[in-house]
Amino acid sequence: MENTSARRSGQALLVWGLLVVAANLRASLTGVGPLLDQVQADLGLAPAVAGLLNTLPLLTFVVLSPLVPQLAARWGAEQLLGGALVVLTLGIALRWVPAAACLFGGTVLIGAGIAVGNVLLPSLIKRDFPTRVGLLTSAYATVMGGVAAVASGVAVPISEVAPGGWYTALGCWVLLALVAVLLWLPRLRAPRRAAQAIRGHRLPWGSGLAWAVTAFMGLQSLGFYVVVTWLPQVFQDSGMSAAGAGWLLFLFQAVAVLTSLAVPGAMRWARNQRALAAICSAVMFLGYLGLFVAPGMALLWSVVLGLGGGACLVLALAFISLRALDASMAGALSAMAQSIGYLLAAAGPVVFGLLHTVSSGWQAPILLMCVAAAGQTIVALVAGAGTVRPAAGPVPDHVPSPGQ
Repeated sequence: MENTSARRSGQALLVWGLLVVAANLRASLTGVGPLLDQVQADLGLAPAVAGLLNTLPLLTFVVLSPLVPQLAARWGAEQLLGGALVVLTLGIALRWVPAAACLFGGTVLIGAGIAVGNVLLPSLIKRDFPTRVGLLTSAYATVMGGVAAVASGVAVPISEVAPGGWYTALGCWVLLALVAVLLWLPRLRAPRRAAQAIRGHRLPWGSGLAWAVTAFMGLQSLGFYVVVTWLPQVFQDSGMSAAGAGWLLFLFQAVAVLTSLAVPGAMRWARNQRALAAICSAVMFLGYLGLFVAPGMALLWSVVLGLGGGACLVLALAFISLRALDASMAGALSAMAQSIGYLLAAAGPVVFGLLHTVSSGWQAPILLMCVAAAGQTIVALVAGAGTVRPAAGPVPDHVPSPGQ
């Protein structure tokens, strides 16, 4: 009885730890969009250079994600995640320093910390809670999205009243990161069985299903990062204030959070996730089409994009665990989906901005998003069912220690 009680207590603490980690995986990124004009004006940055503030973390995801399974095999997943949280904390603190070099350097560190968390959380859920993948994926996506929504909504108000302006609005999230570090400290003493759980398979480059999961992850991420980077500017160019545009971005994310809560129930009801993923992707298409046809109805399209975006995020994260044969494959599929997926996502805000510059308007870039959402709807029909099988033999059991 005592052992059962201790095990349940340990699992509850692990869930809380994972949720607090999730709370840190977007807030330091989504607060940038509403402040981009202030950052650009204060530091004298060209638009393309300012856009790097949201592109650099994604490029860091691309570089680091494929390395995470092997790094976790070497040092242990809990230990690696703890180190990543420290790096994330340092990155946020560095962005509080009023200098362009610190702003961009801190952004790279933030990207590195988030990249590790992005890859490890689906694998840890698959390993420790294999029968609750949908529920816990929804929970951590909801926490991640909820905190990100708050970060978007309060960014401009904080910059207007706090000493330091936008520096403080970006740097204040260091407090949440410190809480995550403190809560994760007990996990650093956990056995290193996580290394065994995620190192057993090579990345499934030869699997068509793995590529479909990767494409779904990339396309929904592309949509999210385009929205959080450029939607406030689109709304401001339609005559809205910066604070109003920031709150509409908050609304988009708040609706996404509420939608994500309904996904686990829908997943339990459906035999597979094909229809659900296709319908949610089609809702995203409708939102972009609405912006293209009637941009003045910004409130409505923010809600529609939130309805589709929240569900698509949970599905993209759940696909990593649900399509994997075991926790080992979940780690490999997570690394593949997040590296290639975020490469696609990183291109989104840049191409969107370039199309705006070339066409001197927002219609061409919004049309691009309609095409991306249509492609996501098609990919969803493949990514929503099946199991990714290892195409190659397992990697060797022996993984050199840091000293070897």
